[in-house]
Amino acid sequence: MSLVSDYYVYVYIDPRNYEEFYYGKGCGSRKDIHLVDAGKSRKALRIADIRSAGCEPIVRVIARGLTEDQALLVEATLLWKLRKFTTNEVAGHFSDSFRPHDTFHRDLPGFDFQNRLYYFNVGECHRRNWDECRRYNFISAGGGIRWRDAISGFHPGDVFAAYLKGHGYVGIGRIRTKPQPANQILIQGKPLLTLCPQMALDSDSAEKSEYVAIVDWIKSLPREKAQMKRKSGIYTTTHVRASLDGQPDTVAFLGEAFDVNFNDILA
Repeated sequence: MSLVSDYYVYVYIDPRNYEEFYYGKGCGSRKDIHLVDAGKSRKALRIADIRSAGCEPIVRVIARGLTEDQALLVEATLLWKLRKFTTNEVAGHFSDSFRPHDTFHRDLPGFDFQNRLYYFNVGECHRRNWDECRRYNFISAGGGIRWRDAISGFHPGDVFAAYLKGHGYVGIGRIRTKPQPANQILIQGKPLLTLCPQMALDSDSAEKSEYVAIVDWIKSLPREKAQMKRKSGIYTTTHVRASLDGQPDTVAFLGEAFDVNFNDILA
């Protein structure tokens, strides 16, 4: 790519309604070349239609003094913003770096969040059982706002290492669904609360209910086969969810213990 700052970005405007219908980048007389295009592209047909009405397209430079890379990025931004309303037939350079259209209504991996590797504390208790988590492919937390908010920080695609207090690490999983109240969860068409009735405690409370995320277990173990190295510095915490970004020794231990490559899993 050129480092010379003689590139510009231009726009073609329909004088009948001042609608912008084509963006491009170039240098020299590039902006005028489309005026002699006799092809059948949407752009050429639009220009012909304008001329049949006795008018000429308005051609204006909207950014100047750019390197080629800068011009490509400006062009791509304009195309992304007004893609549906232009006659450009390609999305432009850098298009893979832009959010897909019609996705503002949902969180999008890679844009609104980055999938990460987490520690997850199973927190087994009178209403939460590791064997059921493993059997029915879910994890849960609840009993108060603190624990609800902790599990709600998971996004689909996040990877976690499940820790069972008193035993060790018992599974590596990937979040499939955003956590929801237990009374909204179906397992193979059956309400979770009919399969695990003890989880119904406080299920009518938005603050104290169990919140459940459906997961895909990459590897899971019965409690008696939990993986742990005592007094070795392997990370554990009483928190429900914690990032493992700053725990390279623990990540290495988990990779070896469960025979997984986290770089591949998170790619």
